[in-house]
Amino acid sequence: MPFRRDQLRYFVTVAQEGQMTRAAEKLHIAQPALSQSIAQLEHEVGFRLFDRHPRGVSLTPYGAEFYAKARMAVAAAADATDTARSLARGHKYTVEWGFVVAPPGLHSPGPLKALGEAHPEIDVRYRELPFPFTPTESWLSQVDVAVCHLPPADRRVWLRALYREPRVVLAERGHRLATRSELTVAEIIDETFIGFDPSTDPTWAGFWSLDDHRGAPPRHVTGDRASNGQEVLAALAVRTAITTAPASVAGVVTSSQTGVVTIPLSDANLSDVVLVGRDDRRSAPVETVLAFLLGLDGD
Repeated sequence: MPFRRDQLRYFVTVAQEGQMTRAAEKLHIAQPALSQSIAQLEHEVGFRLFDRHPRGVSLTPYGAEFYAKARMAVAAAADATDTARSLARGHKYTVEWGFVVAPPGLHSPGPLKALGEAHPEIDVRYRELPFPFTPTESWLSQVDVAVCHLPPADRRVWLRALYREPRVVLAERGHRLATRSELTVAEIIDETFIGFDPSTDPTWAGFWSLDDHRGAPPRHVTGDRASNGQEVLAALAVRTAITTAPASVAGVVTSSQTGVVTIPLSDANLSDVVLVGRDDRRSAPVETVLAFLLGLDGD
């Protein structure tokens, strides 16, 4: 039986959120409209998809089987749409450039200015990405190339190393460590760290909370569910908690977030900054951008 694309997308979102209210907020639709759509879908398939309870909803056994297929269908449709948009951008010589927290034009504008001067025919547009999640191919679905700390490996994603940089500590200006000119890993390893959204890749998130030095997540984590840089900064501004980040974040934070300070971290493992992109998004303008930037790196 045919289903409308929105029906499946709504169903998948409700299943993932486990609650109609949260799902409606995520989908930016009214809850009654969402409930009606789910009821209509249940009528069309001929069985209940969800059990309703005071805390929200949970999938029925039939609903769980249907969800496995619906999720793949929704992902495939979204991927097809994103691929079509990428092909259209390649035809128009446009590149969607993703970044995490720190816009590359703010902390290292030189190479990008040089790219613009050498290739004025390429229109580079910048998009802030949420923290990396798996699969990395899906995380990169709406951009052609991204720059960030090393994301999870994915056989469908290419990767080019750019440089390595130290880490810094981010803390609220009133934090007891905020006046320090430098810190060591041992001094902050047992501090309370900002909590990340469960969707964030745990290894990537753990790099921000020094799991690579501790060998495990921190014992004390805030109840935040930060999924991007702005949410981390918002949490830091009102918490007695810290996080670490690649040093390139420092200048951006210092200039735009007066309530948050950055402190050099002298002995933490370095951050590997890379360019990444999907193998199926290697358009002519993307190849030109890569050749130019990696050529500069080689010089």
